Amino acid sequence: MFRRTFWFTAGAAAGVWATTKVNRKIRQLTPESLAAQAADKAIEAGHKLRDFALDVREGMVRREAELGGALGIEAPAGPEPAVHRTLPYNSNNRNEDY
Repeated sequence: MFRRTFWFTAGAAAGVWATTKVNRKIRQLTPESLAAQAADKAIEAGHKLRDFALDVREGMVRREAELGGALGIEAPAGPEPAVHRTLPYNSNNRNEDY
């Protein structure tokens, strides 16, 4: 009698555990959940890319200072002003040529 009760209880517990696992996986694979996971990964990748860019910029400034010191060149006091160049207008419309 105890043996049957034990196996019945073990089977019921295994069934509840398996059902719970399957339901969690199904909820993870819904389109809304997948979209949220993709958005989280994109945000995380953006943060990593931003941190990488800041590290590169810091290393670049440090290396420029080292090279400027080695060559005896004064480093600029601040960041250089952005120079905006405009390219001449070039239409790709072949009908305007004739």
